[in-house]
Amino acid sequence: MLQPGPKDASTKAIVLDPVKCIHCGRCVEVCQNIQKVYALEFVSRGFESRIAPAGDISLSDSPCIKCGQCSAHCPVGALVEFSEIPKVWDALGKPEVYPIVQIAPAVRVAIGEAFGLPAGTIVTKKLYALFRRLGFKAVFDTNFGADLTIMEEGSELINRISTGKGAMPLITSCCPAWVDFLEKYYPDLIEHFSSAKSPHEMVGALAKTYYAEKMKIDPASMFVVSVMPCTAKKYEVSRTEDMSSSGYQDVDVSITTRELVRMIKSSGIQFLDLEDEEADNILGSYTGAGTIFGATGGVMEAAIRTAYFLLTGKNLEKIDVDITRGLKGVKTGEIDVNGKKIRIAVAHGTGNVRAVMDELRAAKKAGKPMPYDFIEVMACEGGCIAGGGQPYQVTNAIRRKRTEGIYADDKKSKLRLSHENPDVALLYKDFLDKPLSPKAHKLLHNHYKARPLYYK
Repeated sequence: MLQPGPKDASTKAIVLDPVKCIHCGRCVEVCQNIQKVYALEFVSRGFESRIAPAGDISLSDSPCIKCGQCSAHCPVGALVEFSEIPKVWDALGKPEVYPIVQIAPAVRVAIGEAFGLPAGTIVTKKLYALFRRLGFKAVFDTNFGADLTIMEEGSELINRISTGKGAMPLITSCCPAWVDFLEKYYPDLIEHFSSAKSPHEMVGALAKTYYAEKMKIDPASMFVVSVMPCTAKKYEVSRTEDMSSSGYQDVDVSITTRELVRMIKSSGIQFLDLEDEEADNILGSYTGAGTIFGATGGVMEAAIRTAYFLLTGKNLEKIDVDITRGLKGVKTGEIDVNGKKIRIAVAHGTGNVRAVMDELRAAKKAGKPMPYDFIEVMACEGGCIAGGGQPYQVTNAIRRKRTEGIYADDKKSKLRLSHENPDVALLYKDFLDKPLSPKAHKLLHNHYKARPLYYK
């Protein structure tokens, strides 16, 4: 009788334990028919590890993009995130280490579900308090990095439009599963990627340079933890050729929302009883534009708000951009900027993304004009609010509730435009000079390369 194969942790993002598998096929369904990645099948690739000799095949040899949707849909724990919790506890327990933490936009509207709160409940300031109780010495917010991403990416878009240099359309690059997907499936379109790093990587690089310099802390002692709704961020931090611009690995560890839940529950801290606290302003303040990064269409909307200002010198009269919102798989439209039409597309879920990328590839091959100027892509349906590391059992109803929480956070923000974040302005004044400066490029931008597919 054939025996299940060995546990597969080869991606360092997702772990497959064949012994626990009940062959329900949910992971295959989401991988093939929703994400259209085909890393998992009942025969061959990831699932062959149940019956193949050890080492014959692994997820790292497959087209897996580490999006984690398989783990989010597995009902029995046969697929889970690769846990980095021991590393975090270890860092928190060492007096010579200076532990730093940051949270992604989508974490704050989902983690409350694990403690009985309705989906979409915003618990940002309780999380800040929690991190200090756990022992972190600096508490930052990835939303700051989102505001910074908009300054860099928005400037990149305007630069390409105004100078004609650089391939159009510009495509967002803050989702690491999407980056992996394009590098594997559409390497001929790499030139369209924005070179801007993802927000948490920007914060990591600045923590070990700007913050370290201001606070006179040895960056070698810093241990940066990112709490993300995503399993692919674990893969992203390991791309050390691009993610060590500070002279060190910029982000040391990325843990999922689910991992943080386990840490809270094992700590004995009564999370819901914590008094609200604030983040450390140096890399913790954010605008409403930063927080909407967590939902599909949010990056595009935030970019439009600032790109309009960069092009015209004035703010949009109506900063809510309705055409970017909602759960439709591909959203398209035009934005009028002083008579110039900027054609946009927003796609979420890599199954939906394929249609947009095939459209670009066909136009490029035929020598026809490109159909868009700016494209936002998120690998998971609904965006980061339904990432592969978020609380289980997500439905479209939960996606909508979490998204409502994201936009509620935006609405209540005193500042809702990334270019109006005073701490981002101070960062440029004191440290980076201006968007797309040589120093900004060194710390906040990266490179991409084609990655061979073992299976097509």
